[in-house]
Order: sequence, then C-alpha cells, then structure tokens
Amino acid sequence: MPSTIRDVARASGVHISTVSRTFSAPHMVNSETRSRVLATAESLGYRPNRAARALITGQTGNVGLIVADIANPFFPPLIKAAQSQARGRDYNIFVAETDEDPMAEEDLVHALAKQVDGVLLCSPRMSNDLIEKLSKEVPLVLINRSVPSLPCVLMDVGQGARQAVNHLIGLGHTRIAILGGPRGSWTSREIRKAAVVACRAADLDPIVIGPNQPTVDGGMAVAEHVARESACSVIAYNDLMAIGVIEGLNSLGIRVPEDVSVVGFDDSALARISRPRLTTVSNPTPAAGRMAVDMLLQLSDDRRAAGQVMLQTELVVRGSTGPAGSSSDTSTERR
Repeated sequence: MPSTIRDVARASGVHISTVSRTFSAPHMVNSETRSRVLATAESLGYRPNRAARALITGQTGNVGLIVADIANPFFPPLIKAAQSQARGRDYNIFVAETDEDPMAEEDLVHALAKQVDGVLLCSPRMSNDLIEKLSKEVPLVLINRSVPSLPCVLMDVGQGARQAVNHLIGLGHTRIAILGGPRGSWTSREIRKAAVVACRAADLDPIVIGPNQPTVDGGMAVAEHVARESACSVIAYNDLMAIGVIEGLNSLGIRVPEDVSVVGFDDSALARISRPRLTTVSNPTPAAGRMAVDMLLQLSDDRRAAGQVMLQTELVVRGSTGPAGSSSDTSTERR
C-alpha cells in the first residue's frame, strides 16, 4: 500500500500541514525540518499527489520552455540542464520550438499559459512590447534576451565578440567580416555591436553581413559574399553558420585557416569534431538553463525575481584561426 502524507508526518514528527508546505511552498519551511521531511518521504517512497497540490496551491507543477530551434546544438544542453533543475524541484518541463517564427512564439505562450506555472523564453524573436504584454498572462523569464521590466539570464556574448576580434587582430587580420544571425535576435545584435566597436577601436572598418539564417545552409549562402569582400577572417553568429562558411569557402577553393580564419559562437559539440576544429566562443548554456528555472520558480511563488543575471563567456582557440596569410598550424586548443 502506498505511503500517505499522514505516514510521512508521523515518521518525521511534524504536522500534516508542514509536510504539505514542504512540497508546495518549501521556502515557508525551515531548512532543517524541510530536509527531515524530504528524507522521510524518500525513505517511505512517498510522492505528493499533483492534482491535489494543484487544487490547494493553484499551481500546476509544470514549466514551459520555448526555444527557437530544437535542432540547433546550442539548445539541447540548456534544455537538459533546465529539465534536471526543474525535476529536482519536483516540476515537469514542457519543451516547444518555434522554428525561428515570432508568431509561433506568441501562439505557444498563449497555449501554455493555462497549463504551466511560468514560461522560459529562450532567444525569443518577438518585440519587447509583445513580450511585456504576454508577461501579464503568465510569468516569464527570458534567456538571452533583455527586456527591462522582466527577469532574464544573459550570456555576455559582447565580451566573447571582443575577445574574438582581439584574437584575430593579434593574428594580423585587418579585414574582419561579422556575420549576423536572424532578424530580431538580441544575441546577434550584441555580437555585432561589440565586434564593430572593437574593430573601430583598432582603426579597422569591419564588414557586416546580415541578417542571415542561423544554420549551416545560411553560412554556406554567405561564403561567396565573404570572398567578394576579400575578408581574411570571419566572426559568425553561431557554430552552425561558421561550419557552413568553412564548407562554402572550401567549395570556392579558399582554405581555412590558411586563407581565411573563422570564429563561431556556442562551443557546441560540432565545434570540437569539425575539420578544422572550430575556434569559438563558449557560452555557459547549462548554467543559464538551471538559473532560469530557479528564477522562474521564485517568480511563480511570489511574483518577484532577480532582474538580470549576466554569465561570462570565453573564447576557445582551435584550428580554424591562424595568422593572416599564413599556413601555420594552429590546431592546439587553448583557453
């Protein structure tokens, strides 16, 4: 016979209401008591009845996570980390993708609003005004998008872009192309802004190309443009575009890194197995997923959460960048 809430209360020496609060509002129970109740529940194999808890607390125990493209290798580590963090807090996550379509984002938020306690919006393409409007319907936490009135977890891609520019300048590159991502992308805008400022600080005039599709095909499509501009190096919006650019340049007889150096963003698994191995900016996506879940659950509990958290990025140098006009081997990875 399954254990009940009464069994847990009796075994841990507390009132039934304390057991209930431990699962429905843990912040209202002191840490020592909460730990004892949770340990007792675990030993007895007790699991709270979600339906009953929802009736009492008005909460579903579910969280929505909306991403732009689930096939993009940037997103799976974030999804897995968010799911693990939510599960540890006894929440489920519903994952949905928009295929880079802002109208689909809006429709999904409306569809999830009555089924979840809040929604994580990762790299949304909607306007700030629309995002603020939707936040009145359901608690929202943003990842890689800044809206002044809403809590968000950001990755400092501007810092990564500056590191990339300085790395290329240090290798002697003077014709740097900056490949933008999709229209409406906060990340693309921040990378472009920081890279342009860093180039101009070194008296260089950067070549800005975009917006572009954030895919391998999108990168291949702009390779000819890069060649026409006589760029000797490229900073791409993400790893997929960077790999596409490399493939497109190779098809034109242009070698990487001997003729053109290429830098990506994300440090995805593909960056480590591509040839040449990709120099890229590492984003702390798992940490962002975990932190966003914690912020959203705090927000759904009391409608207050930290305004903005900025996570640091880091350039990882591999074999796709080298000295301008040189065939020197740069395959050794270093941080």
